[in-house]
Amino acid sequence: MTPKSGKATIDGILNIDKPYGITSMDVVRRIKRAAGQRRVGHGGTLDPIATGVIPVCLGQATRLMEDVVGGSKSYLASIELGASTDTYDALGGVTEQRDASGVSLGDIEGELPAFVGDILQAPPMYSALKRDGKRLYELARAGVEVEREARPVTVQGIAVKGWAPPVVTLRVDCGKGFYVRSLAHDLGQALGCGGHMKALVRLRSGAFSIEDALSLDEAEERFEDGSWRESVHSPDVALRGLRAIIVGTRVEEMVRNGRAIDADGAHPQPGERCRAYTTDGRFLAIVVFDAELRRWKPEKVFALGYGG
Repeated sequence: MTPKSGKATIDGILNIDKPYGITSMDVVRRIKRAAGQRRVGHGGTLDPIATGVIPVCLGQATRLMEDVVGGSKSYLASIELGASTDTYDALGGVTEQRDASGVSLGDIEGELPAFVGDILQAPPMYSALKRDGKRLYELARAGVEVEREARPVTVQGIAVKGWAPPVVTLRVDCGKGFYVRSLAHDLGQALGCGGHMKALVRLRSGAFSIEDALSLDEAEERFEDGSWRESVHSPDVALRGLRAIIVGTRVEEMVRNGRAIDADGAHPQPGERCRAYTTDGRFLAIVVFDAELRRWKPEKVFALGYGG
């Protein structure tokens, strides 16, 4: 398929290092314009104050945004103690200031275990979550604050990477739905002095790391000079954690027609998802194991252009 721009459809994922001060949707708009594509989306919001890894999905890769968003993430967060803000970050208005001079590194390290593991976390008011059809940040801007139900999140680990009072820098490894801004606020409350997120860098999102990320300007330049192909990852990169199977021509046709296929001696778990490839290495589909049928059923079938 060829978009109205006249450029061939691109099916793949770009690993972008988002610059400070713009939204995730700003990144999407710029890539969409540079690549001449209609279907472009991002795999996980970063606040304007944050920088770092944001996977940008193009073409059929947009069907995998849920998988990209759901991947584990790593952050480097700078938290300034002594001041709380309404947005939980440095862009917000200060709501309370307290003396943090008595807080030691030992005090901080003593509180961190409470934020690790399978925990409950209340999201900030300035977030894109909805309440009665309205975004929380819309209510917050109107001066309305509502109770936010704490949600289950997973944090694999938090480690201190720097301490220059009153700023502590933490490495955070977590799952989806975790708000580093809420961690900054909650840690400040636990220490009795308040706190907010001063800066944030996303180091990793699923299979994508900051070491391999392109700046937004670099990505635009590569679309301009035609060298973009080496920068676009195949969509299945986002699924590297799943088992993979290879299917022959007859089974490939069954999958393309939405028919279930045999598990062929595999011992999958009920509901397990798996990547399916053709014998010549093309990514074909995501299949899911139906325990009742004892067969793989197609969940999403792909007919990829570039990147397949």
